[in-house]
Amino acid sequence: MAPVSPDVDVVLRTVATTIVANAAEFAQLDAVAGDGDFGFSLRSGFEVVAADYETFDAASVGSVLKKIGFTIAAKVGGVSGPIWGTAFMRAATEAGDRTELTGEELVAVLRAAITGIKERGQSDVGDKTLLDALVPAVDSLEESVRKGWADGGVAALQEAADVAVRAAEDTLGMLAMRGRAAYTGERSRGSVDAGATAIGVILQEVSAAWRETRQMKEPTP
Repeated sequence: MAPVSPDVDVVLRTVATTIVANAAEFAQLDAVAGDGDFGFSLRSGFEVVAADYETFDAASVGSVLKKIGFTIAAKVGGVSGPIWGTAFMRAATEAGDRTELTGEELVAVLRAAITGIKERGQSDVGDKTLLDALVPAVDSLEESVRKGWADGGVAALQEAADVAVRAAEDTLGMLAMRGRAAYTGERSRGSVDAGATAIGVILQEVSAAWRETRQMKEPTP
């Protein structure tokens, strides 16, 4: 997959495999107030990403993200395909020809993805969507980058993942304003948002994978 940084590969592969592995759980959460297809819809696209990843154009971070975006948009049905596909394609545009990302560049890429989600989904923080976990997590990561990280980002990513999990839990009492869940009215307050929960789960797995790669790079005493 060279010349894209192995660190990028670890993150993207982890995102794909985590979504595939947790599809049933995500769908179950979505079924409480939505149509229950969220997890399985995402899985249909990310299974292809996981299986075909080695064949993706690895000339740059942008080219890999763009291919993932196109794959998701083509393979994932419902509203998730356009939203997640747009997120990856906006991220691809921001990443451009870089083969690796600094902390600042990673934040910019994630901000671009968030903008794409907001515009495509006509949603924002507070509407009980994945944004309610993703935005606070990126805010946390940006703050860590601003302060600087001496451990290769291990603590920063873990903190961002923890923030996402807490934020997802906080959607329990929120009223859904977008998607199929919005039609259930007050009943949507009885469950956490599946998309926000997925962000928390994904970031926890990414954090764990990132920590492992950093440990492997540490010199043996």
